[in-house]
Amino acid sequence: MSVQVSRLSNGLTVATETLPHLESVSLGVWVKSGSRHETEEEHGIAHLLEHMAFKGTGRRSALDIATEIEDVGGEINAATSVETTAFYARVLKEHVPLAVDILSDILTDSKFDLEELEREQHVILQEIGAALDTPDDAVFDRFTETAFRHQAIGRSILGTPETVQSFTSEQLHDFMRRQYGADRMVVVAAGGVEHDEFVREVEKRFGDFRPRAEQTAKPQVAHYVGGDYREMRDLRDAQIILGFEGRAYHARDFYASQVLSMILGGGMSSRLFQEVREKRGLCYSIYTFHWGFSDTGIFGIHAATGDTGTEELMPVIIEELIRAGESIEQAELDRARAQFRASLLMSRESPSSRASQIARQLLLYGRPIGTEELMDRLAGLTVERLTDLSARLFSSRPTITAIGPVGRLMPLNTIRDALSHHRPRSIAI
Repeated sequence: MSVQVSRLSNGLTVATETLPHLESVSLGVWVKSGSRHETEEEHGIAHLLEHMAFKGTGRRSALDIATEIEDVGGEINAATSVETTAFYARVLKEHVPLAVDILSDILTDSKFDLEELEREQHVILQEIGAALDTPDDAVFDRFTETAFRHQAIGRSILGTPETVQSFTSEQLHDFMRRQYGADRMVVVAAGGVEHDEFVREVEKRFGDFRPRAEQTAKPQVAHYVGGDYREMRDLRDAQIILGFEGRAYHARDFYASQVLSMILGGGMSSRLFQEVREKRGLCYSIYTFHWGFSDTGIFGIHAATGDTGTEELMPVIIEELIRAGESIEQAELDRARAQFRASLLMSRESPSSRASQIARQLLLYGRPIGTEELMDRLAGLTVERLTDLSARLFSSRPTITAIGPVGRLMPLNTIRDALSHHRPRSIAI
């Protein structure tokens, strides 16, 4: 199995990975445009556009789009993230031409009908309300807003009720013209697909797509600032995130940060899970994450605890972060590498995961990256490098967001001072 890549005359990148044992194909169009490419007045328009793409074209109604793909047993969907938007489908291999045709139709001829627009705006308003009513969703939105204050990268992907209701059909068409061009798009398929046949289908449907987006300016450079956000709610549990500036995809320490996240909170054997949940019973859920972006990143610890656990929780987490800057065992590094390798290999068994991985690599690095190359990068990591990264990362400015009964949660200044001075025994529990 290997990835094949071609480029059409208009600059559109087309890639496939043939998995001959499969009868299905996962395919999609990934666009290098997401919520951070919006102006302040456009907050939420990328997500609304993703919804509206399925609401009718010159050739198909919204119902036609749904029924044509489901008549052959296929699936179609889309997703908006901070830096990309994806439109994707999964079908049996004989129905790939239909899927390519529908995807091209919604990206080249969407009408953005006024009646459909008003209906979808109402749907998204409900989605925003549901997110605000769900503390474990809301805490993540507040987290990025606090970490990247007053920046597009920190804003909620959904937008606000005011901005979402303000958008017109003309604004959607204008945003698509400015952001969607062949130079910023990749079309990828994985599964029972033959590369040359797929390229011909894509050429037929996307060959006339505009070579360049009208707006080529890069989004504002992100600046991590950190800070404190706490929202008292009358709940039975508290949702808490403690975070620090992470590493961008291209940064030297990106993969080291991924592995460090696994060691600290990537599974049941991880340090935080064992110490905070298993040994002390201070929360019912705790894990770490590291999100990379094109020019920055963010490292976070998410914990969910009852209203009586907030006072004891943070000192124990801080102890573990400090300890990571002093010592990491070789066995922990080996275990994290094994988890990483297993995750990569298991994802290769899913055509949807493979298509998404290939698309992400093409947009970020301009080429697909093989499993062996990734493992070589991991093989170069040492415990000394990870402890050095930990000491630097966790002594930077923290971000804390908390929702629920969080009145007894440790103050931000105390957290910052404890981590920057590396004096674990001075933290009272």
